Amino acid sequence: METIGLDKVEKSLLLIVIFLVGLLGVLYAYPFSIDFEKPLSYIPFLDNTSEDFPSDFINIDDILIYPDRIVIKIPDASISSYEPTGSMMPVLDYGANGIRIKPTNEDSINIGDIVSFKKAGSLIVHRVIEKGIDEDGTYFITKGDNNNFSDEKIRFSDIKYITIGLIY
Repeated sequence: METIGLDKVEKSLLLIVIFLVGLLGVLYAYPFSIDFEKPLSYIPFLDNTSEDFPSDFINIDDILIYPDRIVIKIPDASISSYEPTGSMMPVLDYGANGIRIKPTNEDSINIGDIVSFKKAGSLIVHRVIEKGIDEDGTYFITKGDNNNFSDEKIRFSDIKYITIGLIY
């Protein structure tokens, strides 16, 4: 019986490694060959969807770009600024400006949306992490992105604004 020489095994392993490195390179480069922006953490062919992202409130047709300004057509929008509490870092911090709207009904608020709600006389800005129905109707549970614990249930009547855009 003839044995395979070590050189053949080493060459075979080297070819396999080169192939795998090439394959990984193609998989890594693929998302960057398309015109849409993707985060570096994007891995093609995996389920990269999540309901933790905010709702898309601004239609691309409502964004007008001119040489000297950008106009975003949003009815009844207002601008907000944020206290440096750290609860929503790194998304919100001192110096960030938000574009916000008043929600029209419970269905206009989804998991992932950043909402402003009244609690003990203060306006709190946190992300909706759960939406459900109990004996009192629809409730929302929020949490600061940088907090370890979620907030108590809030109701639609507590929610004053939905943040639909951020300008840094």
